[in-house]
Amino acid sequence: MCLILFQKNQHPGYKLVVGANRDEAYDRPTAPAHFWEDHPDILAGRDLSKGGTWLGITKSGRIAAVTNIRSKEEQGQGEKKSRGDLIRNFLAQDTSPQSYLEALEHEKHAYAGFNLLVGNPDELFYLNNDGSSILQVADGVHGLSNHHLDTPWPKVVNGRKGLKSHLDSAHQADPEVIFGLLANEDKAMDNLPDTGFPEELERSLSPAFIDIDGYGTRSSTVLLIDHDNRVTFIERTFKNKKQIDESRLQFDIRQ
Repeated sequence: MCLILFQKNQHPGYKLVVGANRDEAYDRPTAPAHFWEDHPDILAGRDLSKGGTWLGITKSGRIAAVTNIRSKEEQGQGEKKSRGDLIRNFLAQDTSPQSYLEALEHEKHAYAGFNLLVGNPDELFYLNNDGSSILQVADGVHGLSNHHLDTPWPKVVNGRKGLKSHLDSAHQADPEVIFGLLANEDKAMDNLPDTGFPEELERSLSPAFIDIDGYGTRSSTVLLIDHDNRVTFIERTFKNKKQIDESRLQFDIRQ
């Protein structure tokens, strides 16, 4: 994932509203969102090269999502464990979110740079391996890209503003509005991140929706969980900006 916008527990209709984009190389083999054959409780897309995922939920309401941390230093650290394992491992276990992250802290540097959200519809926790300790996420509207939670990169600032505006004015979240936020291709002209890469590359990576040579937004996901624990999960997959598939699933979280 390279952009996660979410609202937690500040809407009369929903415990959680998530809109997220996964950016990845176009040639990396991927399966669209489905309930996994080897873990039937897990609903997520799947990275077919490593076996993990970037965002998922279980029938019991366990939720996890990950983004990478973008830095020049990260590029030179060699082979590390796949970030997708962080999601798969959490979703496949029944340990508490805090316990999972506490155990992960001891080996977090074995993974490529990550931002990790884990939890359930009522509580979310955040950890990265770039200097942050475990944080319980406060109620409200948040954004996460390729730096720390709520770092004011242009896509995060604009996405949070758009999501808050929509949810403040709507009794019922409209997935099409959220997909519209995720589809924004406007490049930032200023306030670009400084992650050690050339300015033009930073500008090309600044929109919510990305399409550059061989790399771009592969999927957009909207996840809604209402106060009755009814889940709506919609994933649209893309290649070179063209939508090629959609998965739409609904279920009640099993208590």
